[in-house]
Amino acid sequence: MSGLLFVIAAPSGAGKSSLIDALLSEDRHLKLSVSYTTRAPRPGEANGREYHFVDDKTFLAMLERGEFLESAEVHGNRYGTAEAMIREALARGEDLVLEIDWQGAQQVRRLYPACVGVFILAPAVAELERRMRARDQDSDAVIKRRLASAEEEISHAPEFDYVIINKDFDVAKKDLQAIIRVERLRKARA
Repeated sequence: MSGLLFVIAAPSGAGKSSLIDALLSEDRHLKLSVSYTTRAPRPGEANGREYHFVDDKTFLAMLERGEFLESAEVHGNRYGTAEAMIREALARGEDLVLEIDWQGAQQVRRLYPACVGVFILAPAVAELERRMRARDQDSDAVIKRRLASAEEEISHAPEFDYVIINKDFDVAKKDLQAIIRVERLRKARA
């Protein structure tokens, strides 16, 4: 029996990574697909855990060989998901989470139409800005670019099967856990 593929997207600052980390720590049957990126690791990140950190030349060579299920350029950095890893994990019956942006989600849906899409929103754009400023030490110009990008990302929320508003972290986590349970039940009944 093949596994389920959960595609989780959100604008920067919505809490996607924190929710996924909490979900994975409580659900040992759910695995995170580790994507490739050309961006530098942030403090506390480790190669192979949050991302496979590669240089631009390596990424472009992988892209040219057709190794990515999806790829995108976001905020000047490249991101991509290795297609072989996804295919093999699903064939083993593993349930996977892809933490990607809306562009990647569109690409994945074309190849895996049965994937389950979840979009995470902050309760308001002002809250996104507050979270960005609290998390990053970026300039006002960078924050403004990220906010403009976030507004475009938010416009794609209706393309997803589920939307969670992350106003209260514990409630949002329970919502995400409920989606996983419902989709597993649907699969078991099919």
